[in-house]
Amino acid sequence: MAIYKLNSDSFYLLPETTFQSEKILERRDLQRLLRQQPEIVSPDTLIIAEEFGEWEDSRKRIDLLGLDKQARFVVIELKRDETGSHMELQAVRYASMVSTMTFEKVVEIYKEFLEQTGQQKNAREELLNFLEWDEPKKSEFASDVRIVLAAAEFSKELTTSVLWLNERDLDIRCVRLKPYKADSQILVDVQQVIPLPEAEEYQIRVREQTEQRREARRDEKDFTKYSFQNQTYNKRNLVLAVVKALLQKSPSLTSASLDKLFPDEISVFRPIKEAEEIFQKNKIRRHFLDEEDIITTSDNQRIVVSNQWSKRKIDIFREAAGKMGFSILEIL
Repeated sequence: MAIYKLNSDSFYLLPETTFQSEKILERRDLQRLLRQQPEIVSPDTLIIAEEFGEWEDSRKRIDLLGLDKQARFVVIELKRDETGSHMELQAVRYASMVSTMTFEKVVEIYKEFLEQTGQQKNAREELLNFLEWDEPKKSEFASDVRIVLAAAEFSKELTTSVLWLNERDLDIRCVRLKPYKADSQILVDVQQVIPLPEAEEYQIRVREQTEQRREARRDEKDFTKYSFQNQTYNKRNLVLAVVKALLQKSPSLTSASLDKLFPDEISVFRPIKEAEEIFQKNKIRRHFLDEEDIITTSDNQRIVVSNQWSKRKIDIFREAAGKMGFSILEIL
């Protein structure tokens, strides 16, 4: 890639430089600036922690930890050198470490970050405003972790590893920050190199469809039936029947209180607008979208029930339903 300065009578090729030769430091300079402007490498991201390392080996720290608008964690790792060596392995370890954090834990972490950076803001309110939520939605919070690797260059070994990991449903982006010198100024060419921006939407769709096929294959092998209120159901229809029975039993439930009845591990409900967008994008029905199956809660929220249920998830759902007084028997 070449960057030119356009003069009145010619193009002037700007010389490449390095962060190291320009005495631009990784933590003091790059990390500090990206903390203030994360959109440079990760649009629609709120930074909630810097140098985060709340685990046993405190030497391992995430450069920048953020949340995106879909309530997914964003692990941002920076390297000013020309290879970005081992970034992907380090970031995957970090992603696994933060993946189980709850909303309330994130409030604590963000509160500490705001205090450290001298920002007089209410952490909980700022998080809810950013996510455009009235209150926490545990079934949607931290459903996934995205990884952003930012470096001056990436080795072939690293890019090959990232492509392989992305094919296996990870979400890793490589953003190249290439410095150039223009007289006394430093210009930085910022480009997302993996996945290529023009191919990103297609790759996401392929990944989602692949996961749907895997889930379908798993479900096809499971013909287990369940008895509930003297009726026999398969997994997906069982969930819908239990939810409808629950609302008949407790009609005053709001969308938030209904959501809180089920563990974070399973995502039972989704606003109908989001579910319809998923259907329009992927042409795969992940939720019960027929009018008679749409649920209107006491706070006038229209939500729908997931129809994607593995054997492990249905067992978690049955346990939660049992605590609500519903008897569900597995028919062998």
